[in-house]
Amino acid sequence: MNSNPDVVIVGAGPAGLSAALILGRCRRSVLVCDAGHPRNAASRALHGYLTRDGIEPAELLRIGREQLRPYTTVELMEAEVTEARCLPGEDGNPGKAPGSFEITIKGGAKVFSRKLLLATGVVDHLPDIEGLLPLYGRSVFHCPYCDGWETRDQPIAIYGRKDSGAGLALELTGWSKDLVLCTDGPAEISSEDFHELARLNIPVREERISRLEGNDGQLERIVFDNGETLERRALFFNTGQHQHCNLAQKLGCEFTERGAVSTGEFETTNVPGLYVAGDASRSVQLAIVAAAEGAEAAFAINQALLKEDLSTMT
Repeated sequence: MNSNPDVVIVGAGPAGLSAALILGRCRRSVLVCDAGHPRNAASRALHGYLTRDGIEPAELLRIGREQLRPYTTVELMEAEVTEARCLPGEDGNPGKAPGSFEITIKGGAKVFSRKLLLATGVVDHLPDIEGLLPLYGRSVFHCPYCDGWETRDQPIAIYGRKDSGAGLALELTGWSKDLVLCTDGPAEISSEDFHELARLNIPVREERISRLEGNDGQLERIVFDNGETLERRALFFNTGQHQHCNLAQKLGCEFTERGAVSTGEFETTNVPGLYVAGDASRSVQLAIVAAAEGAEAAFAINQALLKEDLSTMT
């Protein structure tokens, strides 16, 4: 393990691997650390990625890792980063000098890098419903852009309350006209949203849900506590998410109202030398967007390193 690379990347999903590829081509020494818990591990296929539409998520990552092999300055490590901190720069301020980050890997090993990229993603809050887990990623989903096409024109349930539930129901009208919003308790929806849902013939079911039933990953029905059932072929939910790790918070990053890391141009953060790319920093959470953000961050990182290098050349 290189204990003093130019860049440490935490996370080897589309954003992290894309950044590593660009930085490798820039001849930068890079250590990529990944704990092996991708957000889309339950998915059968990844969609919307040009030239790779429908690929298994694990296969995309395998190809990405394989294409990093020619870049000998890039090292991939199966490891969890447990701590990260900024070291004082030459002027006494954190993050303003080469070697400005100290990263601790699970087990105690220390790595020092000039720049740090977090590409750790987010974790979805799965509804706490009996029978959901065997269906998740196969007929229960969180993203219509990722899985709406496969469920087009089928009977679909939406799970969620308040604006998020109503908003997802309205969004799904682009994929199906047979929609039912299930709020699993009081809907807490505004009168305006109720009116719009009624206008579009989208019923709102506020009964408590007992369980989901299906076979071989295919949802068949929703069973309510009162014994009634609702035949559905897919369910989309909107119940929130959180950061996959707390490194950005520990390093002092600013966050948006929705809990994403606040990033500026080229995925910069308010912490000098720290970049965040992928789902952790954006609301458009598509793999192809994450890969693009990783490339943008890598470009900015290399430009910053080049500026530092030129200033020390004689």
